[in-house]
Amino acid sequence: MILVVDASVAVKWFLAHSPDEDRADIAIGIFEQAVFGSYRLLQPSHFIAEVAAVLARIQPGTAQSSLLNLIDIERQTADRPDIYASAVQLATSLNHHLFDTLYHAVALQTPGATLVTADRRYFDKARHLGQITWLADFV
Repeated sequence: MILVVDASVAVKWFLAHSPDEDRADIAIGIFEQAVFGSYRLLQPSHFIAEVAAVLARIQPGTAQSSLLNLIDIERQTADRPDIYASAVQLATSLNHHLFDTLYHAVALQTPGATLVTADRRYFDKARHLGQITWLADFV
């Protein structure tokens, strides 16, 4: 199974101990299954930078070590022109930030891929397009 995991899910890998991180157990399960090879992670090229930016803001004391751990996670990067074109179309039609739509564009332009998100605002706008799953519903 090919999964595109957005920053809202990946951040939970590093904040799982926080009581404020809803559904962190599901995010950790995805991470573990990716490590074991059950899931293949496919990410847009800005994935590392976006997750690192969030970690630096909310967990500055451990952001550096978390970044190094994030870089070590096995994943593939997708940055084809059709993905960017799709992301721009999504951003304009959904009136949403391009960095968020890039994750969905990777999924939509990759047969068999699914975006997993904990970003409720984006999920509600984009679920009708398919190839997207709300983290709480991920099985």
